[in-house]
Amino acid sequence: MIEISASDQYLTASADSLLLDIYDALPAGLYPPFPPLELPGGLGGLVSRGGFAQTFFFGAEVLGLTFIAPSGRRVVAGGRTVKNVQGYDLTRPFVGSFGALGVTETVTLRLRPGLASAHHSRPGRLEDAEESRARFLWQDGETLHAYHFGHVREVEAVMQAFGGTPDLARPDHRTAFVGGMGVGEGGPLRDRRFGWQAGGTVPDMPDLFARVAASL
Repeated sequence: MIEISASDQYLTASADSLLLDIYDALPAGLYPPFPPLELPGGLGGLVSRGGFAQTFFFGAEVLGLTFIAPSGRRVVAGGRTVKNVQGYDLTRPFVGSFGALGVTETVTLRLRPGLASAHHSRPGRLEDAEESRARFLWQDGETLHAYHFGHVREVEAVMQAFGGTPDLARPDHRTAFVGGMGVGEGGPLRDRRFGWQAGGTVPDMPDLFARVAASL
């Protein structure tokens, strides 16, 4: 299920929606807060892990969601607008909780306008592009990818600084994480926050976070 409001610049999709299916459903000029690639777990997995490759706070791009808490209770958090929180805000703690607060059902994401976009690739590694202004960077083997959207001149300047050549491919990294996608060094993929390791290893849960999960 993917529902889009182009006028209000948001989308609501089921947790099992594939990331590239969301891209295919978008009207021209609107973009979600993740690059055009596929990762394990679809949209629900992306939200559980706290996003991928962004240079901004991913939780702010999640306007609302529904999830099944550990108790079995169905929780509705947030909504379809930015200022819609009454009482406790469970949306932002849920994003990046690696399933500790529950299992995602649906997600509402903010969409951003962009006048132009570009995807370039070149030989290299993430460490070679620390100063890049590209909105998204990712590694695929020995190839470094950059994706940016915004005003035409901005996109042209960012891609000229990055170098490489235009790339029409949309990577699918699911086969690299058959046993799950977790945090760890030495894995097959890195984004701009940390490394991703095959096997589903998750960060340790703080005591306060565990108390929140137990109360839901």
